[in-house]
Amino acid sequence: MQLQKQGIRVLGISESFAHHDWSVLCGVVMRRDLHIDGFCFGKVRVGGMDATTEIIRMIMSLNRQDVNAILLNGCVIAWYNVIDPGEISEITGLPVICVSYKDSEGLSGHIMHHFPGDEKRLKLYEKLGERSLIQVKTGFSVYARGYGCDEHETRQLIRIFTLHGKIPEPLRVARLCARTVMQHSWPGIGSPDNI
Repeated sequence: MQLQKQGIRVLGISESFAHHDWSVLCGVVMRRDLHIDGFCFGKVRVGGMDATTEIIRMIMSLNRQDVNAILLNGCVIAWYNVIDPGEISEITGLPVICVSYKDSEGLSGHIMHHFPGDEKRLKLYEKLGERSLIQVKTGFSVYARGYGCDEHETRQLIRIFTLHGKIPEPLRVARLCARTVMQHSWPGIGSPDNI
């Protein structure tokens, strides 16, 4: 990854859901100078196992050759819909960085409780590996896992795109956008057929 490049672009993907059948995903393409020059959208089943496939579809739908990395707002979304960042990195050829914001003892126990006997989901979660603690220039700390990039690149990319608080800008904007799409698409929170 060419982190010194002024025009470096990342695709930040975040979700919004409210304990219903579907979660809305939004992807925001953002340059280092915070210029936004692309969006993509998706939806995943709450409690499903379709997040990896849908995120790959979203990335491919952009048909962009100038995106340098993918930032994900967590590796487990939509009520234990576990993402496989390694597969996303392998298929797209792009580094993938998952960012989270709280210390945690892990989700294995929760997965076994809510999805008893679902070995596939549990193994995919355990395959994610350990998170690294990263101090950002705003004084906050985040946790991250990098795939297709080393720890130095992971730290640098997060620091480049975190300007306020602890959420990297592409993920902050993607989360806001996903929330707005969800609220306007589902006034009574029904089917997301129009996404």
